[in-house]
Amino acid sequence: MPGLILAAPSSGSGKTTVTLGLLRAFRQRATPVRAAKSGPDYIDPRFHEAACGAPCLTLDAYAMSPKRIKALASGPDLLLIEGAMGLFDGAPPDGKGATADLARILGLPVILIVDASHMAQSIAPLVNGFARYDPQVEIAGVILNKVGSPRHEAMLRAALDLPVLGAIHRTAALATPSRHLGLVQAGEHPDLQAFLDQAADTIGEAIDLNALQALARPLPSDIVRRPNAPPAQRIAIARDIAFAFTYPHLLKDWQDAGAELSFFSPLADEPAPKADLIFLPGGYPELHAEQLSNASNFMENLRNASKDTEIYGECGGYMTLGETLIDADGHEHPMAGLLPLRTSFARRKLHLGYRTLHGLSGPFTGHYKGHEFHYATTLKAEGPALFNATDAEGTALPPMGLRHGKVCGSFAHIIDSALP
Repeated sequence: MPGLILAAPSSGSGKTTVTLGLLRAFRQRATPVRAAKSGPDYIDPRFHEAACGAPCLTLDAYAMSPKRIKALASGPDLLLIEGAMGLFDGAPPDGKGATADLARILGLPVILIVDASHMAQSIAPLVNGFARYDPQVEIAGVILNKVGSPRHEAMLRAALDLPVLGAIHRTAALATPSRHLGLVQAGEHPDLQAFLDQAADTIGEAIDLNALQALARPLPSDIVRRPNAPPAQRIAIARDIAFAFTYPHLLKDWQDAGAELSFFSPLADEPAPKADLIFLPGGYPELHAEQLSNASNFMENLRNASKDTEIYGECGGYMTLGETLIDADGHEHPMAGLLPLRTSFARRKLHLGYRTLHGLSGPFTGHYKGHEFHYATTLKAEGPALFNATDAEGTALPPMGLRHGKVCGSFAHIIDSALP
């Protein structure tokens, strides 16, 4: 059960595209391979799954304990972990949760993916600085990305002492569409399989796959961890492109602890199955606000269920439970009206960061690690809060979310349980 970490000096270096190409290339070679993503991320993992045909893990060194990370990472197949941001970038003030933390916890080597499009010999001090910065984080090799020409590649290779595992030349065929929270979702990509095959052909030809695989190191094995307790016995979960942001490790925890999960599509105007808890995850409801507003069966079912069933919404699900949602064009759309909440994307403001949450009521009354990442502006929020919260530096934040009767939610996404 060997593993490798694919990281970079900064965001925008091409980590995701290189990771996807490698996953598909190994799959085409019939090498059993699986993927993981560092940090809070819902979008890249779905691309990873499409590329390798296996579930993708989320490994969050800020929100998860080392034991949790080791238990999730263990497995029989080659594991490629895609880093987030730059290798040493994490939460303030000291970078906790960085990809480098995963390298330390799991004892895995790092392959540094460098965007070389605007440098030549200057790549040497950049790479050497990363290689020497922390003796506990081994940079085992380099992948050169966005190389301009064979002559450019030769200069880059000559400047480096570390092994160069390959050079990927610039090509429009590897461009990926994006939006404000990252890549367009895997289910929305116009021709995902063709893109993945193209990435595998280009990257598989440019990178020495045998040399890359030989650098992988064994992962910890036989790590046993008690699963998180489920918030209810029967849980109905919204699942479509408007409500796609769930963490598989939490859902698996709930199932392993005996909970029964069912799924439904609000965009298809499906009512929630009979359950003890209805869960509306995050996603992009603002892109489908009119369709959701007109989903009369879904909305009426929610309103009826709220009389005797717990309903919980995260971020996009939270906004859907409110009174109205204003889209980026300024159009106002009625939502479920179950929380005294009005939100708007016409007045955008970034809210970003890890959160430590203490549940005040509702289905999540323990202590949790989570994150917040959205651009919605809250125009109205009245009533009791759902969580007390602090940021990554331990600074107290205003109480988060709302609870009204059996309905509750907040902008926070729960990642894992936490000690008080």
